[in-house]
Formats: sequence, structure tokens, C-alpha cells
Amino acid sequence: MTTVHRPLAIEDIEDLRTYERGRDEFRRRIIELKKRRRIAVGPLVTLLFENRETMRFQVQEMARAERMMTDEQIQGELDIYNALLPTQSELSATMFIELTTEDELREWLPKLVGVERSLELRIGGGTPGSAGEVEIAPGRPEAAHEEALTRPTMTASVHYVRFSLTAVQVARFAAGPVTVAVTHPEYRYETVLSDETRRELRSDLDG
Repeated sequence: MTTVHRPLAIEDIEDLRTYERGRDEFRRRIIELKKRRRIAVGPLVTLLFENRETMRFQVQEMARAERMMTDEQIQGELDIYNALLPTQSELSATMFIELTTEDELREWLPKLVGVERSLELRIGGGTPGSAGEVEIAPGRPEAAHEEALTRPTMTASVHYVRFSLTAVQVARFAAGPVTVAVTHPEYRYETVLSDETRRELRSDLDG
């Protein structure tokens, strides 16, 4: 297992005093990292592609906010966030439905039921049946969280999704183009990844 795909362990998490001393610099690096990993797909949906560093930041911030002092407390958080790490040939993302008012929540959360199952990566270009045929990697909800977040009449504003790629898709990912699409009946948008973002995410796929 590569370092990129190795689960976080207790020794990866700094104690509160040590973390506080270096927190400003760590936050600055994570903000820059997330800029390359955050993708808007239309006006309401944003995907943040997670990796080991973004998850480590989440655990450190949770430990700081909750004043966690014991290994048992930290391990509980690690168990939650390690489940969201991508494995080799896989991308893992947090999907945010960006709604800021009560009216928007009441309108869109019922409309977007099932949106977590309507994501796909379109890899490559050309037309179907040609040498440049587009490869589709469908998104799937993270199993450990799906039951808690899925409702029959109203979706949640946050979901966790994975994209598993074949060896051919991983190879074509580097050359691009790669498009992230939402194909929900009530919300159909797509975004082409920038070259910078494709290069960033390639490290998740092959370590």
C-alpha cells in the first residue's frame, strides 16, 4: 500500500499543543490544496475530492474543537474518516448541495432525492464507437454513510461518493479531457476538470 492510500493512524495526529503551534500554516496549505480539489458542477453542487491530507485536517480540527485528549477518542474519529479515503484506482469526494436559505432548502432538498446516485466521470473524448469513445465511471454513495443520509422524500445537503476506475480509465484520465457530470432529472450540469485538477487527482488514482 502506498503512503497516499495508507489509512491514518494515531501517530499521524498531533497532540493539541503541537497542532496549535503549526495550525495556521497547516490551514494555509489545506486551503491551497482544496482549491485544486474543489469542483463546482452547476450552481448548487460542489464536489471536494478528498485525500489523506484533507482527512487528516478534518480529524485534527475535530480533535481541537472537541478537546479530544485520549487515543480512544482520536481513534473513533480516525475510524470515521479513514472510511472516506480513496483506495488505488479510486476517487473519493464529499458532495455539498450549496443551499443558503430556508426557501432554497424547502425547494431543492425534496427535488434532489437520489442526486448522490446521479454523478459520473466522463473520461476521454470522441464519439461512441470510435477510438476516442468516452469512458464512464459512475459515482456510488459511500456505503457506511448512505443509510444515515438517504431519505425517500428529502435528500441531505452532504453526501460521500466514490468513483472506481478501470486500468484503462486511469490511463486515459491523465490525458483527458475529464468531465464531472450530474445527471439527475431535476439537475443536469457538467464541468470539465482543469489540467491542474486532473494532475492533482491522478495522485489519488496511482499513488
